[in-house]
Amino acid sequence: MPLPKTIALIAHDEKKDEMAEFARRNEAALMACRIFATGTTGGRVQAACPELDVTPLKSGPLGGDQQIGALIATGEVDMLIFFVDPLTAMPHDVDVKALMRLAIVYDIPMALNLATAELLVAGG
Repeated sequence: MPLPKTIALIAHDEKKDEMAEFARRNEAALMACRIFATGTTGGRVQAACPELDVTPLKSGPLGGDQQIGALIATGEVDMLIFFVDPLTAMPHDVDVKALMRLAIVYDIPMALNLATAELLVAGG
């Protein structure tokens, strides 16, 4: 199964290194995709993989999560990969839950951890 055309990448602060490494390991597969990413996550992915087509949005707490939610609602995002840090309190937790709810409502594949992201990128 080929990867969707457009993927949204988000990672909480403690998961940004993991997201950059994930992108680096899967760069060949991700090259065929357009990528939207929240602020710092997008910068880290772009630094790790300069050849990827990454469109950085605002930082998650400053509206980036909602920007990605809007892209999901308008059908412009086909898959969400969101590395969530379950051990750190998030002041914008309501935004995170709203984003996950949109991914469910619009029935797009969603990975919340590395293991699931690897399965989605591998097509399985």
